[in-house]
Amino acid sequence: MSVDPGSAPERFEAALADLDVPVTYTDPAGFDRTLETIAREPAIGTSLPFPSVSLPDWVDDDPTPASLDSAVTGITAASIGIADYGSVVLPATAAGSEQVSLFPDLHVPIVRAEDVVADMSTAIARLGPDLRDGGSAIVATGPSATADMGALVKGAHGPKDVHVVVLETRGESDE
Repeated sequence: MSVDPGSAPERFEAALADLDVPVTYTDPAGFDRTLETIAREPAIGTSLPFPSVSLPDWVDDDPTPASLDSAVTGITAASIGIADYGSVVLPATAAGSEQVSLFPDLHVPIVRAEDVVADMSTAIARLGPDLRDGGSAIVATGPSATADMGALVKGAHGPKDVHVVVLETRGESDE
């Protein structure tokens, strides 16, 4: 994808690069192939709220404690990408998106290109109504890491690696 200098998508990409998080752009026609090149099996995921794509059959979309324990890749939807930070907003779902994003070593959040916003203020304004109605979301920025024990440890409290997929849907709306 070619992005305009200074645009939210370009800043999102740059912020992700600063976090050593790869980003891959795809359209609905290439979505399954893109996931095949990124994900490592066994993979688990939660249903995607995007009308034009769904998880491929090789992704377990009904996670159990056993499948969470054995999964190498977790695939979830992100409702927002925040350009200034390279963050993704992961809405809480009844299907357990939090666990799917945190337990496996690799997290693959899927965000639509039109849901990448410039900054945290815009993200909070967009999230506000849902949060006021009792919704919940995680703002995730890169892989989990801590230096509490001396050396930097990746994956201490979540995924060791993150690979963001930006879905270019060209104006498609949610169902």
